[in-house]
Amino acid sequence: MDESARAQIETQLSHLDALIRRGRQIRERLRSDASKPAVMAETRAWQEHCGTTINKLSGGSKAHWLARSFSDAFLMRTADGRAAEGVPPDEIVNRLLDVLGQAVASLSGMPGRSSLSDASPASQASADTGIRRRFEFVHNPELRPVVEQAYANSRRALEQMEYDVALRTSCGVLEAIVTDALEHKGLEGLASAGAPAGEISGWPFETRLAVAEKAGLIRGGCARLPAIARTYRDSSDGDEENELRGTVSETDARRTGQVLNVVIRDLDPGR
Repeated sequence: MDESARAQIETQLSHLDALIRRGRQIRERLRSDASKPAVMAETRAWQEHCGTTINKLSGGSKAHWLARSFSDAFLMRTADGRAAEGVPPDEIVNRLLDVLGQAVASLSGMPGRSSLSDASPASQASADTGIRRRFEFVHNPELRPVVEQAYANSRRALEQMEYDVALRTSCGVLEAIVTDALEHKGLEGLASAGAPAGEISGWPFETRLAVAEKAGLIRGGCARLPAIARTYRDSSDGDEENELRGTVSETDARRTGQVLNVVIRDLDPGR
């Protein structure tokens, strides 16, 4: 690699790392002192710095996937995918931290590049190996390598524009890790969260997400899950799979992946 390009990449990675560290500090302050004007002013300044950095890494293109992810971080979605008001400030910080993490993963897998604007699917996929340790929080050790590989596959499918595969795989990982958390909590521990009778593995996808949120295992990130993702299991066989393949948009696939990353962070807060 050209030394000048290497230096640029290292500078950008260092800057992203500083933004992530600062964002984590701000997130903690928001959770305890969100009403203080100084905290909100600090939050807005950090968000502006994030925006400037993302704009640079995106080559100034608002259509770039990273720029779109940044914009989506400020939106709350209803169950049918419409924009809604009232995203909590600390949740916005959580989402922006995820976007910054995606930038680090992508940039780390791009030898010889100084921005993300010309990233190829192969370079995006090469970042997967650094992400897999996120699943160390999964309680079932036999499940860890399965979801690790599935997560890598979902990222690769997304960058190769196989949006139906990306969405299905992200949903599968989401369902698996939430189910793992629910089963570790146990039915007795979930009773106060309105858990239905029967085996957890037999509950509908939406029910598992709702109970996990009520039990405090995850926060409200699943509100952004696209409607098509919520029903992904309804079209998993035969001709219905082909029908879904034609209706999954890039936005649906990317937002589903973002929700998955938020849930990962909820289940592994020390990451």
